[in-house]
Amino acid sequence: MAADLKLGKTWGMRRMATPQGHFTMVALDQRPPIAALISAKRGIPPSEVSFTDMIDVKRTLVDTLGEHASAMLFDPNYAFPAALQKLPAHTGLVVTLEDHRFRDTPGGRLSHSIDDWSVEKIKRAGGDGVKVLAWYRPDADADVIAHQKQYVEKIGQECKRWDIPLVLELLVYPFPKSERHTTDYIESPEKLPELVLESVREFAKPQYGVDLFKLEAPLPGATLPARDGSAAHLAAQGWFDRMGAICKQAGIPWVMLSAGVTSRQFVRVMEYAYAAGAHGFLAGRAVWWQALQNFPDLQRCAEQLRVEGAATLAELEALTQRAGNAWQADYSAFDSMQAEGELCSAYA
Repeated sequence: MAADLKLGKTWGMRRMATPQGHFTMVALDQRPPIAALISAKRGIPPSEVSFTDMIDVKRTLVDTLGEHASAMLFDPNYAFPAALQKLPAHTGLVVTLEDHRFRDTPGGRLSHSIDDWSVEKIKRAGGDGVKVLAWYRPDADADVIAHQKQYVEKIGQECKRWDIPLVLELLVYPFPKSERHTTDYIESPEKLPELVLESVREFAKPQYGVDLFKLEAPLPGATLPARDGSAAHLAAQGWFDRMGAICKQAGIPWVMLSAGVTSRQFVRVMEYAYAAGAHGFLAGRAVWWQALQNFPDLQRCAEQLRVEGAATLAELEALTQRAGNAWQADYSAFDSMQAEGELCSAYA
């Protein structure tokens, strides 16, 4: 019975969701994209971007958008000291574990966690969920695939131990020899949907312990056709449907990431995703990127976030309420309890 309770995981999922069971979450754990923006605006190398500028940007995002999100995704090195104290009490806290400085090898990318950071520390710090990005290609070298699988599986075991939800983000990436190779995540028009689906299929297996998927669109979000009943629309929807079917069969709810597309493009991505059974979104740049172009004028950034950023979230939330699949907490294990002490003894 103890394995069926998962009280901490269930409570964490409830904290991340709206009362209706949808996930309308905002990501601000991005590090290289924000550093690159500051670098360009300041006219300095990325290596010279200051800690102060990084936390000022993240504090502005929480100040302006925190009240509108069901949860926010923080990184520990910048977002925590910038704005944990400003996160509204009703807004859930998801915390990233992986280091953005992955190791790029000829055979594929290797993920690792942030130094001196762990699932235990996230739980102790009050996190409602642990987010891990695993760069993954099923056609990578065998040793790379083995490393990525072991990395996620170990984190899944730690999340089970500390009874906290595991939010797994999967991203396909270009190999180093590709003409489109980059160490930043830029959605490629050459992305193969088969690679995306096969990645989801692998990590939907129970040994990884995933509680919520954060997924990229199987097709580039910027090129999705209008949902007009055309052959192109139906073909694109078919890929989303296959992805949704994998998650449904595994019993794992899923949300979409925005992958740097525009707000208008992301609304279309979500229309496709909701038709396939998605439970919400965990979006970053589609919500706040345009407003941050006003940096270093943080007041102008904040003004645009309060108007345009909030409007984007409101539109996405309305779409989610109308078309999104709702997650439901499962407390059915309580139904079989008949005596005092059963819960305490069962919850190991």
